[in-house]
Amino acid sequence: MPPKKNNTTNSRRDFIKKGSIAASSFFIVPRHVLGGSGFISPSDKLNIAGIGIGGKGTSDLWNASNEGKENVVAMCDVDSGEYTKKSRARFPKAQFFKDYREMLDKVKNIDAVTISTPDHMHAIQAISAMQRGIHVYVQKPLTHNIRETRILTEMARENKIVSQMGNQGASNSGMTKVQEWFNDGKIGTVDEVYVWTNRPVWPQGIPVPKPTGSAAPDNLDWDLWLGTAPAIPYSEAYHPFNWRGWWAYGTGALGDMGCHIIDVPFRTLGLHYPTAVECSVGQVFINMWNPEYIPEGCPPSSSVTLDFNATKKNNSSLKMRWLDGGIRPPHPDLIPAKDSLGTPNSANGVMMIGSKGIITTGVYGFTPKLYVEGEETVEFDTSNQPGNEFGHQSKWVEACKSGFNSDEHKKLTSSFDYSGPMTETVLMGNIAIRSYMEMKTNKKGTSFYPGRKKLLWDGETMKITNYNAANRYVRRSYREGWEV
Repeated sequence: MPPKKNNTTNSRRDFIKKGSIAASSFFIVPRHVLGGSGFISPSDKLNIAGIGIGGKGTSDLWNASNEGKENVVAMCDVDSGEYTKKSRARFPKAQFFKDYREMLDKVKNIDAVTISTPDHMHAIQAISAMQRGIHVYVQKPLTHNIRETRILTEMARENKIVSQMGNQGASNSGMTKVQEWFNDGKIGTVDEVYVWTNRPVWPQGIPVPKPTGSAAPDNLDWDLWLGTAPAIPYSEAYHPFNWRGWWAYGTGALGDMGCHIIDVPFRTLGLHYPTAVECSVGQVFINMWNPEYIPEGCPPSSSVTLDFNATKKNNSSLKMRWLDGGIRPPHPDLIPAKDSLGTPNSANGVMMIGSKGIITTGVYGFTPKLYVEGEETVEFDTSNQPGNEFGHQSKWVEACKSGFNSDEHKKLTSSFDYSGPMTETVLMGNIAIRSYMEMKTNKKGTSFYPGRKKLLWDGETMKITNYNAANRYVRRSYREGWEV
């Protein structure tokens, strides 16, 4: 089915861009002289909508609006209560909807949309917007599974959509400094990378919550919240935050933090699709000798190893080791025992181990450190950077105004051409985790785990080549009427 086009939106976007060009051709008096410092002509404002305006969506929409300087024309959230009160108060003139489909159908002048909903809804909402020619900013992880990510990456390119994923650390100056150190050969060739987090910090590795029989609160549309996921009775266990630990809605610790942390080595080393993945996960014992079997939920901790081929930037194959659940890597001899790894308490971080030295960073690329044998440790200060969240959302807005393939668009740090393959790498870890957790029972009643093996990956075809059963986790099944 060919993508739908929003001619009103496209015409308006062309008008903004062409109008700006025309103005620069005929007027020599700067706008700020005519209208005062910080003046923005109404014709230069972007019409923005927000899908998911509570939680992280609150700051995403505020930052994208340049603190209210752009036009926020519509907002959507399944929760009309306290959770979204701040956004609704900030933009009282914006039309409010509970169903994003109704919003996109009725509001014809939307230029761009922020999407900050649970992971299982990212793809279907972004696709609906891009089909209408609307630019998209989508929270991390880009999608719930690899197939969805590939669809969004290709659709943004084909429909000429200005896209950005919400891993704001990509715009941190620390990220630039790390690339500078590596490109200058400070640590040589890298063959081992550690990335780790203290997540989950929400309930995870526990039995599936049982519905209490209570009805959803009046302010919450439970059916719309479920969206693509299977229909179940209302439970207060999921909304607004703890959905992250359940595969039907979330992507666990990897999905929550992987796009922030893995971004550092993925970008710096010029990585692409991994070639293999394997893992082990923590177990929970409520009864002696019998680990809990909870295939619906993410594990309490995991260790994932991803294999990568050499790249143009890094002439060595390498292993990337992901650790979560509070597990962190050991100190290399080169790093003094008094130094924290990554963040000040070593809870989250990156460590790239090279032939000549080591680079570490905290989450979002904060506080990078360079360790080279026989030299003083170099620490780069990432405090006091201008802009909300390093200007990650506002730079996307400027790129939307300038148009697809503009200089502003090309300068974005997480457009889908980059963040798509990086997200696929993150989600590869979840394929390994879900395969590892899968339990079968033979004819004698003995349990076994067929997916506990190294999985070989063909990134171009999105296929595990040595264990076909794992390929069902490349995609998901959808509730009728919510198919992607």
